[in-house]
Amino acid sequence: MAKIPFYIVDVFAIGKYTGNQLAIFRNAHSISEGDMQSIAKEMNYSETTFILSDAKRDGGYDVRIFTPEEELPFAGHPTLGTAYVIMREIIRRPAKNVVLNLKAGAIPVSAAYHDKRHSMLWMKQKQPVFGKTVDAKQISSVLGVSTRDVDRRFPTQEVSTGLPFLIVPLKSGSAVARCKVSSEKYDRIMGTLSAKAILVFCAEPHDSNNDLKARVLF
Repeated sequence: MAKIPFYIVDVFAIGKYTGNQLAIFRNAHSISEGDMQSIAKEMNYSETTFILSDAKRDGGYDVRIFTPEEELPFAGHPTLGTAYVIMREIIRRPAKNVVLNLKAGAIPVSAAYHDKRHSMLWMKQKQPVFGKTVDAKQISSVLGVSTRDVDRRFPTQEVSTGLPFLIVPLKSGSAVARCKVSSEKYDRIMGTLSAKAILVFCAEPHDSNNDLKARVLF
């Protein structure tokens, strides 16, 4: 069996060994879907990606994303991390744009450089699709916070740009930090939705360079 290179990168990171870990397998066309799932389970990161070929197809690079349990049509940090590896290890020159062909469709990623090194990557996700709304009392019970912590200026609603999340607006950073999911109540409410994860946010960021504070809860 041919040796297949893989990379481990940190995404959304402010330094080494921070952020979200991601394993990326390159030239993975010979790996079966079942083995991809097994490899993702063995790596045991939130996601593992597989670049099927070093060659483009239809203007982009074919990529598949797996959690330890299932394949995903789209996910944020796997898209950015995989685009970085494509630019750095496959294209191997400063590239302003690259397209990833995911199950959710073609996702373009653009890069900014400083001294010929990547300084920032940006992805353009699909237009959002809005789904069901959830009552503030229901979701506060799931998250272990008060109904007074829910920011009712905005709806608590399912939103998808390729992968649906239940997005919950909260009033403060302390409320975001206090969220602790009740598994029984989580399963009960999420079983009625397309979304299988919750994103909570507020307008009190960690520092002035940011606009929001957010957490993703599974």
